[in-house]
Amino acid sequence: MSFNIALAGINAINGQLNQISNNIANSGTFGFKSGRANFAASYINAMPSGVSIGSTSQSMDIAGGFLPTGRGMDAAIQGRGFFVTRDTDGSMVFSRAGVFGTDANGNVVDFMGRRVQGYGETGALGDLKVPTGSIPAQASGELAYAGNMSADWDPPANMVFNPDDPSSYNGMSVTTVYDSLGREHTVTQYFVKGRGNEMDVHYVMDGQDLGKPATLTFDDHGKLVSPTSNMDLDLGTPAGAAPLTLAISYEGTTMFAGDQTTSKNRADGYRPGNVQGVSLAEDGTIEVQYDNGKKLPAGRIAIATFQNEDGLVPVGGTGWQASAATGEPLFGMPGAGSAGKLAVGAIEQSNVDMTAELVNLMGAQQNYQANSKVLSTENEMMRTLMQAL
Repeated sequence: MSFNIALAGINAINGQLNQISNNIANSGTFGFKSGRANFAASYINAMPSGVSIGSTSQSMDIAGGFLPTGRGMDAAIQGRGFFVTRDTDGSMVFSRAGVFGTDANGNVVDFMGRRVQGYGETGALGDLKVPTGSIPAQASGELAYAGNMSADWDPPANMVFNPDDPSSYNGMSVTTVYDSLGREHTVTQYFVKGRGNEMDVHYVMDGQDLGKPATLTFDDHGKLVSPTSNMDLDLGTPAGAAPLTLAISYEGTTMFAGDQTTSKNRADGYRPGNVQGVSLAEDGTIEVQYDNGKKLPAGRIAIATFQNEDGLVPVGGTGWQASAATGEPLFGMPGAGSAGKLAVGAIEQSNVDMTAELVNLMGAQQNYQANSKVLSTENEMMRTLMQAL
């Protein structure tokens, strides 16, 4: 009986050594979670029969340290949750290693080539994909301007407006707009002090006077009282392009003493652009960067949480798969519900405590030697008994 008990002990310690060896081997693996072999006593008909590995615990609730990388497609989860990927066989794999990129078809993939899952334009969970081509131009349609029209201005000496004559206006502001073909045009606003607290605005595009001045009216506290809504400005039809109209907002413009200032001068629209790069935002949004300066979203990475994370089954490629013990995965977005937020430009390191593993290794070695001693002692006793017969 003692021979079988010692043999069971050696087999169990071999299993423990395998777990310790796996932990040590993966001490440098991103997103790895260490495991522990749990011994359980064995009995047959109330008689001791040794020991076995009753279960293996995974340290899923212990986070590894974050390694800053500065790479735009690296991310670590600050708290609970797993990145969701789909393997080539269609199975769902969950991982803590947020090392992402794109393949030749524009799919967002992890470092193992598994397709990252998230929420695209339809809002349904599926493969994330980024556009690989160019984006067309978008014509400008809105102009937001805010600033201070100096209350110290006097009406100009020349009351007949002429953009080439600085004595016919008090101030100016230049804005770049785009037509439907993506060509740039310059829209200049010339401010002409009128009667009382009125300010006339003349518009010139590409040096051509549009001939449709607007009037801004301020109260005796310098607050804009008219216009109260956006003003539509017809810029005409650039050659070969669609008609161009701007909705101009002067919200926030004032008339106080002092110099003219501009706090906001922004028009929408942009020229055509080609993909220049892809990066992650802290909320999990995949942002596609174009060489025209635009950043457009291409979906949002999904995060999965489980009722019982310890029930996850480890698979190759530093990932896990769900099991009956985990319950159904709960999919959401970073920072929503119990899902952790993202730390962009960083990777979660292995949570293996190397010092603790080496101590466990020495303890396992001592236990192995003790059980081996039991076997040799049992063998010596049997040989002595056989010689006495």
